[in-house]
Amino acid sequence: MTAFPPLTNVSRRAVLFGVATGVLVLTTRLSPPAHAQEKKYGGDAMAGGLKDDPRVFLSIADDGTVVLLCNRAEMGQGIRTSWGMVVADELEADLARVKVVQSKGDQALYGNQNTDGSRSMRHHFEPLRRIAAAARQMLEQEAAARWSVPVVEIKSENHGVVHGASGRRLDFGALAKGAAARPVPARETLALKGQSQFRYIGKDGIPLIDNDGFVTGKAVYGIDARVDGMAYAVIARPPVYGGKVKSFDAQETLKVPGVLKVVPIDAPAIPSTFQPLGGVAVVAENTFAAIKGRSRLVIEWDDGPNASYDSVQYRKSMEAAAGKPGKVVRNNGDVDAALAGAARRIEASYYLPHLAQAPMEPPTATARVTSEGCEVWCSVQNPEAIRTDLARRFKMPLDRIVVNALLLGGGFGRKSKPDFASEAAILSHAMGGRPVKLTFTREDDLQHSFFHTASVERVEAGLDAAGKPVAWLHRTVAPTILALFAPDPKHEAPFELAMGAVDMPFAIANVRVENPEAAAHTRVGWFRSVSNIPHAFAVQSFVAELAAALGRDPKDYLLELIGPDRLIDATSMSDAWLYGEDPKRYPFDTGRLRRVTEKAAGEAGWGRKLPEGRGLGIAAHRSFVSYAAVVVEAAVNARGVLTIPRVDIAFDCGGVVNPDRVRSQLEGAVVQGISLAMLGEISFKNGRVEQKNFDGYELTRIDASPAEIRTHLVDTTAFDKPLGGVGEPGVPPVAPALANAIFAACGKRIRSLPIRDQLRKA
Repeated sequence: MTAFPPLTNVSRRAVLFGVATGVLVLTTRLSPPAHAQEKKYGGDAMAGGLKDDPRVFLSIADDGTVVLLCNRAEMGQGIRTSWGMVVADELEADLARVKVVQSKGDQALYGNQNTDGSRSMRHHFEPLRRIAAAARQMLEQEAAARWSVPVVEIKSENHGVVHGASGRRLDFGALAKGAAARPVPARETLALKGQSQFRYIGKDGIPLIDNDGFVTGKAVYGIDARVDGMAYAVIARPPVYGGKVKSFDAQETLKVPGVLKVVPIDAPAIPSTFQPLGGVAVVAENTFAAIKGRSRLVIEWDDGPNASYDSVQYRKSMEAAAGKPGKVVRNNGDVDAALAGAARRIEASYYLPHLAQAPMEPPTATARVTSEGCEVWCSVQNPEAIRTDLARRFKMPLDRIVVNALLLGGGFGRKSKPDFASEAAILSHAMGGRPVKLTFTREDDLQHSFFHTASVERVEAGLDAAGKPVAWLHRTVAPTILALFAPDPKHEAPFELAMGAVDMPFAIANVRVENPEAAAHTRVGWFRSVSNIPHAFAVQSFVAELAAALGRDPKDYLLELIGPDRLIDATSMSDAWLYGEDPKRYPFDTGRLRRVTEKAAGEAGWGRKLPEGRGLGIAAHRSFVSYAAVVVEAAVNARGVLTIPRVDIAFDCGGVVNPDRVRSQLEGAVVQGISLAMLGEISFKNGRVEQKNFDGYELTRIDASPAEIRTHLVDTTAFDKPLGGVGEPGVPPVAPALANAIFAACGKRIRSLPIRDQLRKA
């Protein structure tokens, strides 16, 4: 009984009903890959699983409306529009008559729905085309039978089927009932369109399917959810990770007008996976009363094992670990001998702090739990994680857990965790089945997130007499996300190491990558681009340092290190398995990395004469099967004030479905990358997060953003190779390119982020 229109959903019953009532409903059901690693490291929350398992439904109503069910979250990347473009093209439908609706959470029916890993298009492009091609052929077969003509004389065209010889034409809607009764063509019989026939794929200017809702305010986000009779809640959570409530006094809280109930929530055991942190909840008739009531709680906390966590001291411990040998995770040649015999040795260490995702819409969920089942409305990247947790928590079968996935006002990995939805459900249960909306304030969001890992990266190179590296030693020290799933792991996971460390592609004979120990003292979670951020910052900054030490042009030196075009077998050092992919399909193509580097440099006018106090910096990185290179122009004045006149980013993800959306995501990646480099830091003192709101955890504002961001897409029609991701790969090269540009502008070397006031002069 929602007060807003419920989301349309194609259920099992709807599939059967549709076929019987003249609606063509087509489903592709392929076998999902099984991954032992998924079970070991957190199940569906970390699974890619969609390589061959999008249970995607396509229906055509008798009025010709094509309804496409999308099982991936829409959080600003325009995936619903891009999916609609693919299906409209392959089906020969009019995109204006394609309606894209969001699936409810149901992995058994729709496949893995976790929107992460930059894979919403790359895992679905081919399956979507096959679905649409099968529907098109079924419609053509039905038309041929009606007109008693060979099917080879039939052609789909502009949302209908035509017989060229006679000029007859029928709309898709008129054929849907008969087509629905026909068998689905086998995959090997499908005739996919050639690229020259695409009308939407690869074209600019395609309006967002959701534009009307965005502009008019009709779009429904998690914060907009309304359910009849619902209450509102906030929670006082332990200020230290792993802490719990010793005692509390709610007398003054219960005096606040509108407060209904105070509910203690048990703290989970550590490791906590994605469970709520525990604490004391205040449920009220409105959010204001809940927040006011929370402020009057008197709570005595047991801070637990992380009470002494201190960012300054932890950094020192990581730096000490980086100075000693660690677990060897890649070893080529004899690094020690090559270093000993090198004409010159250069080393540097780099530091990055914890980061918070800080989406503009903080976590929020509305839940109703009764003896009959549980229903949740929320902005979520991974609805199945919510269903799995609630089924276990309330001992209900999965089919009685309904998750309505709404639009996301930002996610960046934070909303792939189900903790906030679990909290709402716990409180609804405590309220006897009354619906409850749980809201994180900004302070809650920043202080109780799943933070991006902090890291120290120490890199050393041995150079021969000509300045060519003969040895490369990289020690990466960072707490791992595996701390959520296993007791006290101290090494980065293979997939974290394969994000720019062990898969370093340079043509160097002797390479060793080590991973010294680092314990986690807070929740570590996914963050846009994940471990690619610290690894790219260190590697690409160090390349520029080597070039500077040798008096070489950093772009030329980077290209020399990349070396000749070659395909590097990344099977043993790939994060591909995490996303349900076969690593053998994705060798590291150094030619693609070289080409984006050359493209970015060329478009930026690398080598042009700049005024005093200005400089260009370059960096390149491969992640999520895509290649990105960034050139930043930095200007540093006499007082050390930094401005960024221009950024050029070159990008190769293979074939591009929706160029406008790709460009917008790259522009966003540049702004976010600069924000993280300049300002991003979550620090801890006595186990507590020191930042409370955006006055402490700052984001780049308009006046500090680049004056101009230019995007350059490379090889956009290469649909003959596996597609790469888009949402995340643009971020990693931004910070090192900016740091390198600062050095070129004023001679100041940045090795520790955030930059903040490191350039300021008294």
